[in-house]
Amino acid sequence: MRLTSYLYISLFSVLSLSSAWAADESQSNLSKSAKIKERVSTNIQHLKEQINVDANAAQSDEVKDPFQAINRKIYGFNDVLDQNIARPLAVQYVAKFPSDVRDSARLFRKNLGEPWNALNQLMQGRLVRSAQTLGRFSINTITTLGLADVATHFGLPSEEEDFGTTLGYFGVPSGPYVMLPVLGPSSFRDTVGRVVDSQARPQKYILEDHDEIYYPEQIWRGIDARSQVLDIDQVLQGDKYAQLRDIYLQRQSFTIAQKKGLEEESLFRNDDFDTEDFEEDSSESIVESSDEAES
Repeated sequence: MRLTSYLYISLFSVLSLSSAWAADESQSNLSKSAKIKERVSTNIQHLKEQINVDANAAQSDEVKDPFQAINRKIYGFNDVLDQNIARPLAVQYVAKFPSDVRDSARLFRKNLGEPWNALNQLMQGRLVRSAQTLGRFSINTITTLGLADVATHFGLPSEEEDFGTTLGYFGVPSGPYVMLPVLGPSSFRDTVGRVVDSQARPQKYILEDHDEIYYPEQIWRGIDARSQVLDIDQVLQGDKYAQLRDIYLQRQSFTIAQKKGLEEESLFRNDDFDTEDFEEDSSESIVESSDEAES
């Protein structure tokens, strides 16, 4: 009789613990699902803010890319250089140097360009933004010599500028798309902007008589830039040339529109695309995939 009682008590204990464990596991899964859905929702919202449709994207290739034949050849040349030199160097750069070192070096170079950013904003008539950028430069230079972004914590975020964007701000059309050797995607307007930017970059004058430092610094800058987009090969599928071209043109147009203060909604082509349905379906799909992987 006593043995039977022990068996019942043991069975009851096991069932109680199993129920508690199942409840905890269920709660844990619900919590994970909620977090995944929240992350997906955040990512999709960020994607909506980044994806932007330029009038150029709706134009025919003959209009926006009349030099496509030669552009594709230059792209092929650039791709060979990238796959055999630039990308391997960028991979090693990421592997050998800690992220803190890479970030500090990148911030130092960006800080040197802040006065040029401020001047472009002044030319655009954005006086408050120009003053804020000069404030950023002063704070970051005084506190960390530009090796850290202290100014952002004081409500002064970074805003990159270039002369091509300033030209676009005043309505100068981008002109035909061009693929520059080594430098990559551009347009007639942005190529002019690149030339002006290269003359305005402070490194050019600081290291004017020190070519042995200036050119390695430019190479380092290029490797660092490539290291930030190592996953682009996984994003571009199919006709990579056309995708890269459209992304570039759309991004440039979106950047200029943002600086002009245009409404974000006007930059999207909604058509029959239901964002809420897409967000819900994507969340459910990712949650299901996560649950399957855990099981």
